[in-house]
Amino acid sequence: MRVIPSPQSSPETEPFWAAAAEGRLLLGKCQACGRHHYYPRTRCPYCSAPAEWVDATGGGVIYTFSVMRRAPVPYVIAMVSLDEGVTLMTNIVDCDPETLAIGQRVRLTFKPAEDGTSVPMFTPCLQTSR
Repeated sequence: MRVIPSPQSSPETEPFWAAAAEGRLLLGKCQACGRHHYYPRTRCPYCSAPAEWVDATGGGVIYTFSVMRRAPVPYVIAMVSLDEGVTLMTNIVDCDPETLAIGQRVRLTFKPAEDGTSVPMFTPCLQTSR
């Protein structure tokens, strides 16, 4: 099992980590232009207007990924494009890395960091057979 480093929290990101502890992924949404954004911040990176926190649906697709095999325990680092239109860097967990594909649907899950903080990650969606 890979040890996940503990994230650094700040007053600005505290709502993000509090929601993660409840199993929710928060995104920023601009109160002026309406665009979603990630990484957590209180101002819109596009127009600098105030942003509010909104819950993500938890679904997305793998935009790209790489298997980190030189680590003591191999793991998958990926860019996931969420259904809300933002792309974030994350890990794909609980799967065989050899079965992953760009464009594959993934869903939100949480894994504990070494200090117990819940860290948002993604796992492949179950494929239905026809």
